[in-house]
Amino acid sequence: MVYAVQFLGSGLFASDIVQMVFHAGLMVKFVLLVLFFFSFASWTIIFMKVRLLKKFRGENESFLELFSSSREISKVYLESKIFNFSPLAKIFRTGYAEFNRSKMLQGNPDENKILQSQQPVVDNVQRAVRKALSTQTSRLERGLTFLATTGNTSPFIGLFGTVWGIMSSFRSIGIKGSASLAVVAPGIAEALIATAAGLAAAIPAVVAFNYFNRRIRAFEIETGNFISDFVGSLERGLMKRASMERARGE
Repeated sequence: MVYAVQFLGSGLFASDIVQMVFHAGLMVKFVLLVLFFFSFASWTIIFMKVRLLKKFRGENESFLELFSSSREISKVYLESKIFNFSPLAKIFRTGYAEFNRSKMLQGNPDENKILQSQQPVVDNVQRAVRKALSTQTSRLERGLTFLATTGNTSPFIGLFGTVWGIMSSFRSIGIKGSASLAVVAPGIAEALIATAAGLAAAIPAVVAFNYFNRRIRAFEIETGNFISDFVGSLERGLMKRASMERARGE
């Protein structure tokens, strides 16, 4: 019985809110419409970003397993093409392609020139992967600016609607010449809906922004560690090739 009363009470309360929205002034309705747009766009970004990060995480883990288990970089490059969503795989492919373009060791029998030519190759690879990292980070950060804007501005937009509604209520009091609670309460309640709507739009946006921002910073740290391992493996490969060229020259 108690639950039935609570359910009916909650239903009546929701119905009252709908009625207050319909009876609110034009400015308050406009503010609520703006806040609805901000909230709808924010939730769209949140769901899309969660789905995208889930795919990124799954493919990144699979790629890292492939990279750590294989000793041949060329084999990893060929097999990494199946990872279409993994930022790490894209960064790796960019670095490996730049490595092949910048490699100038073939057919060079001079040991000193071999050793001198290694550093430009490594530098070119590092620049390429850092640029790819910046591109992937920008891709992950897409939409976060809107979430931050929603979290910062929605409460103030809602407050503006509330202030405007209260002004209209006091104007009605002045016209009617009555300041009883029955006259004041409905207008103020309608005005306060704008503040509640502003908070409802802002809170999920702020929480999501902080969560996604933390995930992106973690991604940057993970990618930085991977880049160090990747460039280190290329340097070891260059040193091995230099040793082979030196032994062949002898």
